[in-house]
Amino acid sequence: MTKQMFMAMTAALSLVAATPAIAQQGGTMVTAATAQGPILSFSVSEEVRARPDQATIGAGVQTTAPTAVAAMQANAAAMDKLIAATKAQGIKVENIQTSGINLSPQYDYSNRSDGQPPRFLGYQVSNSVRATTTDIAGIGPLLDALVAAGGTNIDGPWFAMKDPDVMLVGARGAAIKAADAKAQDYAKLAGFRTAELVAIGEGGFAGPQPPMPRVQMMAAEAKATPVEPGQVGNTLTLNFQYRLVR
Repeated sequence: MTKQMFMAMTAALSLVAATPAIAQQGGTMVTAATAQGPILSFSVSEEVRARPDQATIGAGVQTTAPTAVAAMQANAAAMDKLIAATKAQGIKVENIQTSGINLSPQYDYSNRSDGQPPRFLGYQVSNSVRATTTDIAGIGPLLDALVAAGGTNIDGPWFAMKDPDVMLVGARGAAIKAADAKAQDYAKLAGFRTAELVAIGEGGFAGPQPPMPRVQMMAAEAKATPVEPGQVGNTLTLNFQYRLVR
């Protein structure tokens, strides 16, 4: 290795050692990553809440028979009625989707004595569909119609927005404004004159809506089932990088 190459490597290592991290706390980090000035990195989240404009409901039936073939046939007939009732409530066929079919043997494990095996009862089939509707006011009547058609397992409703990105248009502006104020505050606290925006990245958005507990219903009541949609929330997260300037 030549003397000139050794001196160049020593100078490069000295430059790296002279630029350590200035601060790092939580999701905010300041590093002396550039010759122009240290870089401040952080994220800003904004939540927007609004009344949902669509909902998804799950409905299914269970049938039991001595043989697997008989159980499947009985379940198919029951599901035909359930799907027909869904369509009769104005749900388009493209908004109805099978969500699960399960066939399993059933045994009686009670009264097991003297090492006797469980008693075979037959086969049970569970079949369910999910229907999505934009008629929020019609969810109660839809639930009642599904139960009247033989539905024994009801899931949901799950509320959402058809186009959640529309909700976030204003949130982007609010996030950028909040980020600029935060960056300027960090700059002053760290002894710099100002902070200049270097990069923005959208970390995605999410609208967490926990599913409602499963409700098992055996018969429809005369009064329509009350359903309150409330509001759904969508959260936007933007990632920012600012350069601190003296």
